[in-house]
Amino acid sequence: MTFNKLCFVASKTDDAEQAKITLNKRYGNNSPETADIIVALGGDGFMLECLHRFNNSGLPIYGLNRGSVGFLMNEFKLDDLPQRLNVAKKHIVHPLQAKIENNQGEHFSVNAFNEVSMLRQTHQAAKLQISINKRTRLEELVCDGIIVATPVGSTAYNLSAHGPIVPINTKLIALTPISPFRPRHWRGALLRDSVSISIKVNSPEKRPVSAVADHHEIRNVTKITVNQNKSDKAIMMFDEKHSLEERILREQFGY
Repeated sequence: MTFNKLCFVASKTDDAEQAKITLNKRYGNNSPETADIIVALGGDGFMLECLHRFNNSGLPIYGLNRGSVGFLMNEFKLDDLPQRLNVAKKHIVHPLQAKIENNQGEHFSVNAFNEVSMLRQTHQAAKLQISINKRTRLEELVCDGIIVATPVGSTAYNLSAHGPIVPINTKLIALTPISPFRPRHWRGALLRDSVSISIKVNSPEKRPVSAVADHHEIRNVTKITVNQNKSDKAIMMFDEKHSLEERILREQFGY
């Protein structure tokens, strides 16, 4: 596919804003409504913002790293951008959908392309009941929290919590506890992306818990249900020799 109309968007950092100015002068800039592709300048956090912003737009997003780690971004270069875009590989990602209820009886529905996490709000550990497809699998997990991660998100917070790296083309999601205290032996699970995961907070008044879906946080949660949202999708683009699959393989082998 040939991309002729580029839309440059940048995070609010000096490096990203300066790169946008330079690229605008060299290649021109189009609005999202008229562009063929979004070129995102920033780090992984900004890429997540763009995935949410352009979800279901049909516009592919090609990231150029102007942040720190840049796992979801391509190497920043000023030259030959159209040629790089035209041979870049497409990867479609579906978000998780979290349906959340808080202690006021309010209901929320939010998407997450990386992960949905539940975290204790106070000095006391959380107590969580975990069900898969409406069947209780763990009556009580005493922990600092728990993460439900997509393959894309499995190398982020999930990996820091010693969760498994999930190969990008597998239909799996990771369920990873954060600092589990009881049962000590439980280290999480790999689940099909077709399952429904329900997590109930035990003693929510005494042991309050928050839920975070990418950048969206909801406090004082009592229950959360997570499914993969197949009806929503975003399109990411990666350089031909540095695909997302290759990056995840490199993470698995520690380099």
